[in-house]
Amino acid sequence: MKLRVHAFKSASRANGPGLRAVVWFQGCSLACPGCFNPATHSRRGGEEVETEQLAEAIMAQPGIEGVTVSGGEPFEQPEAVLDVAQRLRGAGLGVLVFSGYTLEQIRSMPLGPAILERVDAVIDGPYARDLHAGRGLLGSANQRVHLLTSRHRYESFLGGPDSEVILHQDGTVTLSGISPMRLGGAKAG
Repeated sequence: MKLRVHAFKSASRANGPGLRAVVWFQGCSLACPGCFNPATHSRRGGEEVETEQLAEAIMAQPGIEGVTVSGGEPFEQPEAVLDVAQRLRGAGLGVLVFSGYTLEQIRSMPLGPAILERVDAVIDGPYARDLHAGRGLLGSANQRVHLLTSRHRYESFLGGPDSEVILHQDGTVTLSGISPMRLGGAKAG
């Protein structure tokens, strides 16, 4: 099965509890005003990858606790989220999903309940620029952390770095996290 991915980071400490891989899905019809990663909104951006290939790349990362699935909007590619989450949970890795949809909206989606059964936590709600929080893993004060399994404690979602700067061998810089700094010429991930 194919999915459209904006970016993949093999290890991050600013996108969830512990050391984790991060996948930014491509495509988001919500397009929240003030979103720090508008390059993820177009359905035509990013690249197509096979879910099996992505899951294998994540499972190959040494020392990670799990994966954070972000966007774009992951629930706009629900079959892919379900397939990847299923593969990773089978390998014992944790799964955290960020969504601009509320948990109630996700539960009413055709594949929503099946996805939620394979996810450890969801951070839900659209980014609201006028409620900017930029602390822990909450981008705005209306967003909520939902622990769906006992894998994590609520407190682990409030600490940790708000951002990280990733320097690549080719000289490019990626800014990542909930409230990444803005640098000229750097791409947000």
